[in-house]
Amino acid sequence: MPTHSRHQRQHKNSRSYSRLDTKTIVNSVLLVLYALLAGIATFLMYSHNILAFRHFNIIYTALLVVVLVVSLVLIIRKKGKLVVTVLLVIFSIVAAASLFAFKSLIDVAGNLNETASYSEIEMSVVVPTNSSISDVTELSSVQAPTGADGSNIEALLSQIKSDKGVNLTTDTVDSYQAAYENLINGSSQAMVLNSAYSSLLELSYDNYESNLKTIYTYKVKKNISNDVSSSNKNVFNIYISGIDTYGSISTVSRSDVNIILTVNMDTHKILMTSTPRDSYVQIPDGGANQYDKLTHAGIYGVETSEKTLENLYGIDIDYYARVNFTSFMNLIDAIGGVTVYNDQAFTSSAGDSFEAGNINLNSDEALGFVRERYSLDNGDYDRGKNQLKVIQAIINKLTSFSSISNYSSIMSTLQDSVQTDMPLDTMMDLANTQLDSGKKFTITSQEVTGTGSTGELTSYAMPTASLYMIQLDDASVSSASQAIKDVMEGK
Repeated sequence: MPTHSRHQRQHKNSRSYSRLDTKTIVNSVLLVLYALLAGIATFLMYSHNILAFRHFNIIYTALLVVVLVVSLVLIIRKKGKLVVTVLLVIFSIVAAASLFAFKSLIDVAGNLNETASYSEIEMSVVVPTNSSISDVTELSSVQAPTGADGSNIEALLSQIKSDKGVNLTTDTVDSYQAAYENLINGSSQAMVLNSAYSSLLELSYDNYESNLKTIYTYKVKKNISNDVSSSNKNVFNIYISGIDTYGSISTVSRSDVNIILTVNMDTHKILMTSTPRDSYVQIPDGGANQYDKLTHAGIYGVETSEKTLENLYGIDIDYYARVNFTSFMNLIDAIGGVTVYNDQAFTSSAGDSFEAGNINLNSDEALGFVRERYSLDNGDYDRGKNQLKVIQAIINKLTSFSSISNYSSIMSTLQDSVQTDMPLDTMMDLANTQLDSGKKFTITSQEVTGTGSTGELTSYAMPTASLYMIQLDDASVSSASQAIKDVMEGK
């Protein structure tokens, strides 16, 4: 055989082997990458109980393992190299997407829990707008209701001493309302102000904000502990606190919506109990066990609102979810809108018209629907009913398979508008139980009632203000309490 021909053939074989080895190396690298992605995704899935319904997690795992084994065998035998490349690329993308989704879910839940573990109270020193004082170093004392808000005031003054080197003394008054009136009438130079009380003061005084000048601000951060009381993880109460403010979800503020969700996963029943924001109730903790509007309980922290309702109905509340309604309503667009039944036609203060009967709502329309009370026959009672209707419609959408397709938008909206102390593992257990059963929840609602009046009842937080408050009917409260207990007992 000619030497030239033999060398040519050897060179050709060498290039062929080189090409084959390159493909094998590429596939081996892809296999390692795929195994890494699939392994981490699977670990997150099982460690946080994700997709643990209808054997989805097992099917998903089996699919990933089959792809891994088949690819490994083909690589070892050096067969179907192009098929292996395509298979590994496709399933590496699947594993990466799963990993991203699982990690996003874990991060969002972590953020919801993290913000629920503390509250923020903005404490300030304020002076009249026309005051020549521009810095706390120019002061020697401030007026403050140390009896009603002592720990927050002390934290502010301690920070001022550390930051500015000024040891301010306090001239004690009974309330922030009294301190504000003294400031405006000129009998004091400066006062401490808890921002949670601002929403109360601005309702009673004209030009409230424009009358004040802030010369020092400090955010007090307080830890919130949660002692879960339920022995049956399938039966529990969640307190839904609805706020409508700007800024951090952790900022302490009034609670304008107060709903207890009583959930029984065994019977697939949810009872929503709404308590009017103007209810005259006994408020513990910062409320000093005095009577005041329920909405005022929120200024002492969400845990105080929770305890107030526990005492009112004689129940234990296991978790809370604090919802900023302004941003939460964006969730409605993420789930494709909601349909509710409107009992009465009305036009909102913003000019939106709502016909009687079934109406379809987007986020803006839903916000107007749940905010309105002045155009409704029974004012705040009817507003409470409308809020329950919208929440019920959202729950129905979120507990259906259709919500999975909008996973990313839902997670983003929840992160921006909700804080809850319910752990991710508990959330996943509930979601898996629901998706596994495929049953719809039977959702009912109730609202306690009473007699409203203006100026006849005294507010602890605003003692000299003439406020509208509702003296709750004992029989109505007792009936609502029993209904909650009946659902919990599976009746």
